[in-house]
Amino acid sequence: MKRIFDIVFSIIALILTGWLILICYLIASIETQSNGLFVQPRVGQFGKLFTIYKLRTMHPKTEAVTFLGKYFRRYKLDELPQFYNVLIGEMSVVGPRPDVPGYYDQLVGEERKILELKPGITSEASLKYYNEDALLAQQAHPQEYNDTVLFPDKVKLNLEYYYRRSFGLDLNIIWRTIF
Repeated sequence: MKRIFDIVFSIIALILTGWLILICYLIASIETQSNGLFVQPRVGQFGKLFTIYKLRTMHPKTEAVTFLGKYFRRYKLDELPQFYNVLIGEMSVVGPRPDVPGYYDQLVGEERKILELKPGITSEASLKYYNEDALLAQQAHPQEYNDTVLFPDKVKLNLEYYYRRSFGLDLNIIWRTIF
């Protein structure tokens, strides 16, 4: 049932936001002077790598977030192309946010149960850390803070989701994400 919901939800989301994705893609292409689509390998279900699609928010040469890229990130517009990842079955609407190799794929013991889930566009952890970029920017050692504080808490939240997951909980997370 979750897969059917994901397909229907992603089709509706792509139909409703397709025009916005296209406009943002064109803006990102102009602003970054490159392809406005950002693609990157991420760790997916069962630790299998997949290619995630996002709108580019950083200039590829300077690695600085662009003027409108800040807006795209703040309002999560850069995440909209991930509905394609959901449509083709690499992601789910709700599930642990996919991370780069070196994090979820390194989990051990019970925490590896998280890898049984498809990564999602939204989750309890993404709701809690909706302002993660700003939070990390306040830290003297952002990478260390991520590795010792944020990531372990995300693992805890995602493991709680693993045990509590249900269609009702997914709808609740989607509702809180939108509103």
